[in-house]
Amino acid sequence: MGFVHLHVHTEYSLLDGACRIRDIMARVKEVGQAAVAITDHGNMYGVIDFYRAAKAAGVKPIIGCEVYVAPRTRFDKEHAFDREAYHLVLLCENETGYRNLSYMVSRGYLDGFYNRPRVDVELLREHHEGIIALSACLAGRVPQALLHDQYEEAKKAALEYADIFGPEHFYLELQDHGLEEQPRVNQGILRLSQETGLPLVVTNDAHYLRREDAKTQDILMCIQMGKTVDDENRLKFETDEFYLKSEAEMCERFPQADEAFENTVKIAERCNVEFTFGKYHLPEFKLPAGYDSLTYLKELCAKGFAERYGAEHPEYRQQLDYEIDMIEKMGFTDYFLIVADFVNFAKQAGIPVGPGRGSAAGSMVTYTLYITEIDPMKYGLFFERFLNPERVTMPDIDMDFGDTRRGEVVDYVRRKYGDDHVAQIVTFGTMAARGAIRDVGRALNFTYAETDVVAKLVPGTPHITLDEALKVSPQLREMYEGDERVQTLIDTARALEGMPRNTSTHAAGVVITRLPVYDYVPLATNDDTIVTEYTMTTLEELGLLKMDFLGLRNITVIDDTIQEIRKKEPDFSMARVTDNDPKVMEMLTQGKTSGVFQMESSGMTGVCVGLKPQSIEDLSIIVAAYRPGPMDSIPRLIACKNDPRLVKYKHPMLEPILSVTYGCILYQEQVIEIFRKLAGYSLGQADMVRRAMSKKKVKDIEKERGAFLHGDAARGIAGCEANGIPVKVAEDIYNEMYDFANYAFNKAHSVCYAVIAYQTAWFKYYYPKEYMAALMTSVLDSSVKISEYIAECKNMGIALLPPDINESNDHFTVVPNGIRFGLAAIKNIGRGFIQKVMQERTDGGTFTDLENFCSRMYGTDLNKRALENLIKCGACDCFGLKRSQLLAIYDAVMDSVADSRRKNVEGQMGLFGMLEGDDAPVSDVHVPDLPELSAQERMAMERETTGLYLSGHPMDDYREQLQAAHVVPIGRIMQSLADRDGVYQDEQVVSIAGIVQAAKMKTTRNQSMMAYVTLEDNTASMELLVFSNTLGQYGSLIHEGAAIVVSGRISIREDKDPQMVANRVWNIGDAGEVRAAENGPAAQYHTLYLRVMHTGQKGERKILPILKMFPGRLKTVIYYADTGVRMAGTCGPQETMLEELRGLLGEKNVVLK
Repeated sequence: MGFVHLHVHTEYSLLDGACRIRDIMARVKEVGQAAVAITDHGNMYGVIDFYRAAKAAGVKPIIGCEVYVAPRTRFDKEHAFDREAYHLVLLCENETGYRNLSYMVSRGYLDGFYNRPRVDVELLREHHEGIIALSACLAGRVPQALLHDQYEEAKKAALEYADIFGPEHFYLELQDHGLEEQPRVNQGILRLSQETGLPLVVTNDAHYLRREDAKTQDILMCIQMGKTVDDENRLKFETDEFYLKSEAEMCERFPQADEAFENTVKIAERCNVEFTFGKYHLPEFKLPAGYDSLTYLKELCAKGFAERYGAEHPEYRQQLDYEIDMIEKMGFTDYFLIVADFVNFAKQAGIPVGPGRGSAAGSMVTYTLYITEIDPMKYGLFFERFLNPERVTMPDIDMDFGDTRRGEVVDYVRRKYGDDHVAQIVTFGTMAARGAIRDVGRALNFTYAETDVVAKLVPGTPHITLDEALKVSPQLREMYEGDERVQTLIDTARALEGMPRNTSTHAAGVVITRLPVYDYVPLATNDDTIVTEYTMTTLEELGLLKMDFLGLRNITVIDDTIQEIRKKEPDFSMARVTDNDPKVMEMLTQGKTSGVFQMESSGMTGVCVGLKPQSIEDLSIIVAAYRPGPMDSIPRLIACKNDPRLVKYKHPMLEPILSVTYGCILYQEQVIEIFRKLAGYSLGQADMVRRAMSKKKVKDIEKERGAFLHGDAARGIAGCEANGIPVKVAEDIYNEMYDFANYAFNKAHSVCYAVIAYQTAWFKYYYPKEYMAALMTSVLDSSVKISEYIAECKNMGIALLPPDINESNDHFTVVPNGIRFGLAAIKNIGRGFIQKVMQERTDGGTFTDLENFCSRMYGTDLNKRALENLIKCGACDCFGLKRSQLLAIYDAVMDSVADSRRKNVEGQMGLFGMLEGDDAPVSDVHVPDLPELSAQERMAMERETTGLYLSGHPMDDYREQLQAAHVVPIGRIMQSLADRDGVYQDEQVVSIAGIVQAAKMKTTRNQSMMAYVTLEDNTASMELLVFSNTLGQYGSLIHEGAAIVVSGRISIREDKDPQMVANRVWNIGDAGEVRAAENGPAAQYHTLYLRVMHTGQKGERKILPILKMFPGRLKTVIYYADTGVRMAGTCGPQETMLEELRGLLGEKNVVLK
C-alpha cells in the first residue's frame, strides 16, 4: 500500500514546529518511507535546507507550504471579520507550481499580512497551475464548516477548491490525533468524498518526530507565547499524537482507508521539483547603444587605467588584460558593470564610498573601474584570491558607503532594475547554548537565579554547543549529573539549541535579479522591509546576484570632516592626505588612538605602542594580527619589527615574501605566494590549496604535501625539490603554512581597513577640531562613546562648549575656541526648526537677546517647551543673562511676542510700530535680579535636555576619593567586556559609582520586590539588578538623581548589555567605606561550612545559585548530614548572602571558622 507524510512542520514553522530538518530524513527512513513533504506555516524559509537534506539522504523531497487563506480578501484587515484565517496545504507538482507557490507566499506577506501572511481565493485561482491542494487540519475551511455543523458550507468550500485547482488536484485530508472533534469531522470528510467524488489522503500534521518529543514541542510553544508549562490557560496541543508516524501506526487509526494511503504515494510521485545550483542568473545591465558587455568593460577599464597610471607602468596593462579575459570566460562581465554603475552613482551624488573591502581590492579591474581605491600592484595583492579560474564561483564585491546615505544607493538600484527585482535578505536568530537554557528555564518556571547559574557555566566561546559545554565544563557536568531538574533543563535546551527563533533583516545584503525576485525565491517582510525567505548562502548557491551594501560610520566621519575643513579651505581634497606621514605614525605609536578606526580598543592601542607603525603596511599587520589565533604571534611580530636581527627565514626564497611581516606568515596572499614561488604552483592552484588548508581538509592537504615537496607533472607543478630547496626544509615550511593557514588573513581586506585607519589618524592629527566634531556627531546615540570622545577632546586641549543659539549648527560645530555642542541633541528641538534658526542667522545676523530671538523665530516650531530646553542646556547663555533669569522671563517674553504679533495682524499697531519692522523689541519684560542656579542644578538640567552633563559632572568632587577606594569607571568595564581583553569578566566583583538615572521596581514570580536601576558616571551607564534583600537594606539610597557607590558582581548575558547584581550600596560621600568593606564580614575566617540535614530538603536547590552570586576565595564546604557527602568550592560571603543562607538552613547550619 505505502504511505508518505504530506503535512509536516519543520523548525521553520517558527517556535511551533519541532521537526528538525537535520533529523527528519533519518526518521523517514527509520519508518520505511521514501518521500516526505515540507509544509511550514505561511512560509518557505526551510525549503532549500529541506531539499538538500532529503537529496543527501536519498529521500524524495516534496516542496509545499500550509498557507493561511483570508476569510474575505487578503486586502481586508478588520479585526471583527479578518482576525482568523483558514489553513490550506499546497504542494508543488513541478517548476511552474514552485513559481506559483513562491509568488502566492510572497503576496501573502506583501499584501495580505494581518497577524500572519494570508493569501486569498483570487490568488489561488490565478496561480493554481502546478499545485496540488489538501484541505488541511481542523483549521481548514472545510473542517471548520464541518465543526460548526455547516455541511452544505463545507461542501461548497470543497467544490470551490476543486474548481480552482482542477481534477485530481484537490484532496480531502483525514487526520486523527485523538482529539475529541476529529471523528465528527472525519465522518463529514468521508461523506463529502462519497457525494462529490473528491479523493482522500491520510495525513498526521506532524510537528515533532517522535511521541516523546511532544514535551519539547510544548516548551517551544511556551517560549513563543512567553508562558510557563504550569499555565493552565495557555494554548497547547491536547495530545502527543502530532508526530511523524510509521505507516503501521497510521493504519491503526485508519484501517479502512487504503485508497487514501495510496493517494499519498501517488501525490509524491507526481511532485517533482528540482533545484539547480551553480547556474547564474545575473540581472541584465543596460548598455549604451553600439556596445556589448565585453567591449564596454574594456573601454571603461582602459579609461580608468590611463587616469590611474598615465604613461607609467605599462607592464601593469598585461595584468589588466589577463583579468578582463578571465572575467569574460567566467561570464561575469555584466557583474562588474553593475557594480561600477552604482558605485559611480554614489560618487557622483556625493555619497561617501570606502576604498574597498575584502578580496575585490586585489583586482586591477575593480581599481581601474573606480570600484576600489587600493592599487593591487603597490601592495602585492592577487586577483586569484578574488576570482579563481580553477574554481569558478560568483564574484563577491562588498561595498562600504557612508552609513547615513547607504539607503540612497539601494534606492538607486531599485529604480534602475525595478522594485520587484531587488530585495533585502533574511537572517535567522537562533537559540544559542546559553539562550536556549534561559528560554527553557523560563518556560519550566525556574527562578532567574537558578537559570542564571546554569547558563553562566556554559563557556562564552562563540558557537559552542551544549554537548561541547558538558565536556569542557566540569561544574556544568556535575550539576547535570547531580540535579534531575537541571538535567531536564539542559536536555530540553539541547533539543531546541540551534533552532531558528525569529527572523530579521541582513544588515547589508541585497539581491538583484533578472526576472522579478519571486520567480526565483519567495519573499517575506520584516518591519515593512521586503526580504527574501532564503538566506544569503542559499541565494548564492541558487546563482543569484547578492551584494553587500554596508554602511560604515567612519567613512561618514571622514566626509563630514572634509566638509567642515572646506568651510575654511574650499579647495581641500583627499590628495592632501599623503601616505605614511611620520607625525601621524608617531601619534599612533604614543597610543593616542581614541577615535582612530580599528585602533582605539585598549588591545589595539597596546599593539600600536609595541609595534611602532611606520607605514600603512604596518597598520595592515595590526588589523590582520589582532584576532584570535594570530594574536599569539603578536609578541614575535613586535620583537622582530623592533630588532631585525631576530627575523629568521627557513629558506632565502621566503625573504621577499615574508619580509613585509617581519618573517611571520600572516596573510593568505603569502601562503599563495609561497606555493607559487617555491613549488611552481599557478596562482589558481595555490589558492585552492590555501582554501583546503583553511578548511582543514586533511585528505587534500596530505595529497598536496607530495606535490609541494616533489612536484606533480600532470598539473605542471615543479615542486620545491626541483627548485633546489631541501626536502626537510620544504616539509617544515609546509607544516608552518598548515598551522597558520586557518588564521591567515585576507591582505586585501586588511590593507583597505588600514587605509581608512590611517586616514582617520591623519585627520585627527592635522585637523583635530574638525575631526573630533565629526566623530562625536557620528555617535550621538551612544553615551559611552560620546563620553569617551569628550574626554579625548580634553586630553587634546580642545574645549567642548555647550550649545549656543548663535554658534551651534545641527550637529557638533567647529568654532574658533573649540567645538560647540549641536542643537540636534537637545530634546524637543526638531531638525526643521534648527534649519530655520541657521537660515535666520545667515539672513539677519546673530540673535541679540531673548526677545529678539523669539520675535525673529515667531511662526516657526518654537514653543515654550522648546525654548525652556534651549535655556536649560545653556544655548541661550550668549544673551548675557543668568539661566535662572532666563527661566523666569521666557514665558512672559513669548506671550509678549505673540500679543504684539496678534495686534499687528489686527491692524492696531501705531505708525511708528509698523515702521520699526518685525524684528524690533516688542516690550520691556522685567528681568528680576536672581542668583544663578547652583552648579548641580545646571548640570541636572543639561542632563535632562541633552542626555549629557556639559558644564561638569556631579562626580567631579569625588574623583580622588573614588580612585582611592578602587572604584572602577563604568566605561572601562564596558570597553573591556566589548574588547574581551580579560581585564573584567563575568561574575567578577567590582565597585562602581555614578548617578541613578532611573529606578524601576518589579514584583518577581515569588512575590518579592526587586529593582532595575540605571547608574551612570561620566564614562558610561550600566543596569543594576537589585534583588529583594539588597533592596530592603539599601533601598532608601536608591532613587533618581542619587549619587551612590555600588559593590556587586558583573553579570553577562548574551541577549543583554552587561549588568551588575548589586550586593552593597553607599552614599557617594561615604566612598571611603568601600575599601574597608571589600574583604566582607568573613575576612578573618578560613572556611564557610554549610550543613544540609537531608538531600532534597526545602531550599537545598537554592544554595548553589546563592553561592554563585557571591564569587570569592573563601573555602566553602557543603555537608549532607544524611549521606555524609561533602561538596567543596569557594565564595566571597557578604552579610546579605549569609542572612539568605541562614534563612534557608537555620542559624546553626551556617558556620564561619
